[in-house]
This record gives sequence, C-alpha cells and structure tokens, in this order.
Amino acid sequence: MAEVGAEERRVLVAVDESEESMHALSWCLKNIVSDKFRDTLLLLYVKPPRAVSTALDGTVMVAIERYGNEVADCVMEKAKRLCSELGDVKVETRIENGDARDVICQMTDKLGADLLVMGSHGYGLIKRTFLGSVSNHCAQNAKCPVMIVKKPKSTPNSH
Repeated sequence: MAEVGAEERRVLVAVDESEESMHALSWCLKNIVSDKFRDTLLLLYVKPPRAVSTALDGTVMVAIERYGNEVADCVMEKAKRLCSELGDVKVETRIENGDARDVICQMTDKLGADLLVMGSHGYGLIKRTFLGSVSNHCAQNAKCPVMIVKKPKSTPNSH
C-alpha cells in the first residue's frame, strides 16, 4: 500500500521482443518500482515504421501489418505477465509506430516519465555504427534520467 503523501513516480520501460528488454523490465520490477511509492509503470512498444512500397500489393501489406500487430500484442502480454505480481502499482501500455529512437524520447516527454528504463542489445562497434544504438540515442536525447540495463553474459557452467 502506498504511503500517504508518497511521491508519484512514472517509470517508462521500453519493451520489444528481445531477451534484453524483458531482462530490463524484470530488473526494474525488482529494483525500482515499488508500491511504497505511487508508481505508475508505463510499458512502451514501438513498431518499426511501415514500409511504403508500391511493389507490394495490398494483401501483402495487410499481412505485414497484421504480423506487426501480433508481435506487439505478444510482447505486451509477456510484459504484463511479468508485472502481474505487483501490488499497488498501476500499469499502462502504449503501442506506437515509428523509429524507436525518436518515439521513445518523444513518449518520455509526452507521458511525463520520471525515469526511462531500457535494455541494451550489446551490439559491437560495427553493428552499432550501422544500426545505431537506440539506448545510446535515448541516453543523449531523453528529457528524463535513463537507466540502461545490461543483461549479464551467460557463462558456461564450469564443473
């Protein structure tokens, strides 16, 4: 139960279909979100920009759109299951379209987030150079503090 006069915090967690994003959400649930505060957990999934192509017919475009919606729904269901054991914490979900780097930064502002939590895919220098790092972009451009949670590298069992 939230304490009387407790500060309200809005924690935005960017989720996608990666293990890294679910690890970041789990870490956030264990270490940041608490029912001692009046926390609101905002789960955000950003669908990639729609491909605009005259080469694809309408049926294919509808199938691609439907698949994108199914992926988004699946990610949000998995994220909500992780949150199901929270006490008094309010959970809100948002699905947006566009470049994740820009959309996440815009939504931190629009939703009044006090903190952005996101995973790091741990791309090497080459991949990061070509793909761009969403977490790095958000760390530089979001208008609130950003917590980037790295998933521990799995180590083989040494027996």
